[in-house]
Amino acid sequence: MFPNSSNLGRPPFLPKHQQHNNFFNELPLNIPPTLLSQQIVDARFNFQNAALSRALLSGNLSTIPAVSPQPLTYGNGSSGPASAAPTLFRGRKRLSEQNVPYDVKRQRFHSPHCESTLVNQTVPLPEERRYSFPGSIPSPLFHAHYIPDLTGCVPPLRDAPFPDPIETTLPVAKDKLSQQVLELFQACQQQTCDLNKKELCRTELQKEIQRIFPQSRLFLVGSSLNGFGTRSSDGDLCLVVKEEPVNQKTEARHILSLVQKLFCTKLSNYIERPQLIRAKVPIVKFRDKVSCVEFDLNVNNVVGIRNTFLLRTYAYIENRVRPLVLVVKKWASFHDINDASRGTLSSYSLVLMVLHYLQTLPEPILPSLQKNYPESFNPTMQLHLVHQAPRTVPPYLSKNGSTLGDLLVGFFKYYATEFDWSHQMISIREARAIPRPDGIEWRNKFICVEEPFDGTNTARAVHEKQKFDIIKDEFLKSWQRLRDKRDLNCILPVRATIQKR
Repeated sequence: MFPNSSNLGRPPFLPKHQQHNNFFNELPLNIPPTLLSQQIVDARFNFQNAALSRALLSGNLSTIPAVSPQPLTYGNGSSGPASAAPTLFRGRKRLSEQNVPYDVKRQRFHSPHCESTLVNQTVPLPEERRYSFPGSIPSPLFHAHYIPDLTGCVPPLRDAPFPDPIETTLPVAKDKLSQQVLELFQACQQQTCDLNKKELCRTELQKEIQRIFPQSRLFLVGSSLNGFGTRSSDGDLCLVVKEEPVNQKTEARHILSLVQKLFCTKLSNYIERPQLIRAKVPIVKFRDKVSCVEFDLNVNNVVGIRNTFLLRTYAYIENRVRPLVLVVKKWASFHDINDASRGTLSSYSLVLMVLHYLQTLPEPILPSLQKNYPESFNPTMQLHLVHQAPRTVPPYLSKNGSTLGDLLVGFFKYYATEFDWSHQMISIREARAIPRPDGIEWRNKFICVEEPFDGTNTARAVHEKQKFDIIKDEFLKSWQRLRDKRDLNCILPVRATIQKR
């Protein structure tokens, strides 16, 4: 399914008797994690007290006092985080395994190790020493000593060659429509606490799944990390069980059935409604009772890891991209055309459609990153290197000075009157509309949106003419109303959308 997929995740597995952490564990520890948004990274070290700070700065570890985090009520009385606020010791300390009593196992979120969102790039074994990275989310469950791990600390983000997304300035909004777009974006974009909930669940689920698949790694992907998440976005998880491709019809379904059984039995107090969905890429859908977040979990669909960082780069190289994408997603959801399971457009397809539009303007606002930086977004790049790709990409300086309002009107006009649905395919890889391929996947399809890495059709769910006509009609009506009134409320109730988030 993936070109040269035998190269993914090298070095290869060793024989069982030699197995150590050799799967995606080549992450250089001296390279700063770049292109991480404000939802993920707090580049400053947040030490608990002055004594600890002095000890760390002097390098004298013997003077560091032992710290016992306070247990918090979590869920139905079990210990764990009580709120969505970031917990103490954000990725700076590692919880010693020998201090963890086995009899308190799985009081919802037990964590013998602290892991970060960035460490999604490596696949350590449970028994092997891990390093902390800025932005990690520990589970403050046990009364145990934290041991600072200076050897694995990543330099502060300010040393990175790519500007910190925290410092990304929002576009200036002088007209009413642009102000409405910006207001909606600021109110509905994913917050730190939203990401923390998802990352905490990912960390703990990985611990449990590794009891079944010791070499596996659970990645948080999709809108949670690609810069286009909202406060109500679901979480997408990719379970990588081995470096070779997995047959999605047989092997992936079997693995997911085991995961579903785990959720229904051992984790039933914390996971509810686990359902195995037998789609082209099968998933287990479930809800985490503690965070109240809905998740989709797939197996070895590694293209999702690659496109997460490609989209993340697009999200931050131009400051008009994220507000525009968020409003389009909210608009599509409001008009019931944002649900692939019901034959309409997935959020991923909508994001690609916005990026494509911004690439095809007479004065483009976005380039083709895959054309301009082919080595950074090589589809055969080993997975443990994928997160480093954005480091090579500077901000894009477009000569197009269009406002957010103008761009939103132009987006609807493009798909209502200019794009040829019958003969063209949307391609951000080529940064243009290209002729439809003649392959079977593209025949008799109403909407063709090219997946930038594996070349599949991300809009294949739109297979009924009635649904396609509804989608086209919404584009046309929205363009006409917005063109005439220049008020976002005429196509999307701003106040109600903000309240719903």
